[in-house]
Amino acid sequence: EVHLVESGGGLVQPGGSLLLSCKASGFTFSGREMYWVRRIPGEGIDWVADIIGDGSKTSYAESVKGRFTISRDNAKNTLYLQMNSLKTEDTAVYYCATNAFGGNRGQGTQVTVSS
Repeated sequence: EVHLVESGGGLVQPGGSLLLSCKASGFTFSGREMYWVRRIPGEGIDWVADIIGDGSKTSYAESVKGRFTISRDNAKNTLYLQMNSLKTEDTAVYYCATNAFGGNRGQGTQVTVSS
């Protein structure tokens, strides 16, 4: 059974940075493309970024390209999202997931960007 646990969220000022982590268990992590998605208050799930199993290829939503970096450590079964130059519109609950629609996502971690 897929089990994903996100952490690392918090309150940060505009322009700040956060590193999100997602610990995976219950499946062969290294063989699976992984995703970060987010839910902005009042809206649906939006795809943020994804990374293939060996980490050699990544993709980003236009809204975060150049500011966010997705990575993974297959030895630790952990997915990361480094978020830099944060904007107020990045405020959301962030989830790691096994597809772009938020499949198998965990409980999420709240990111609030505010001065």
